[in-house]
Amino acid sequence: QVQLVESGGGLVQAGGSLRLSCKASGRTFAVYAMGWFRQAPGKEREFVATISWPSGRDTAYADSVKGRFTISRDNAKNTVYLQMNSLKPEDTAVYYCAAREVAYKSTLSTEYPYWGQGTQVTVSS
Repeated sequence: QVQLVESGGGLVQAGGSLRLSCKASGRTFAVYAMGWFRQAPGKEREFVATISWPSGRDTAYADSVKGRFTISRDNAKNTVYLQMNSLKPEDTAVYYCAAREVAYKSTLSTEYPYWGQGTQVTVSS
């Protein structure tokens, strides 16, 4: 079993920045590609960013965050990050970290068997 714990969420003004972290524990040898998803109130969970394993050179982003968010990973720390800049009120959501046991990235939530509990990000206007 793999456990994922997110941190770094909070309240920020529009235009501000936050960095989310997701630390994996347990069967971390089984953790390969990672992803970030988010869910706003009354909306379905949506893809935000994903990163391949082990180098992390292969990444993908939702169009809505491209150029503002950056996903990265530190394999020595079993941690993936999401740097969020130029935040907008529409970025307000619960952000979830996810992991899958293959090396290739994926934008599909159904391809991630492991999920964190989520961290709230609120952007005020």
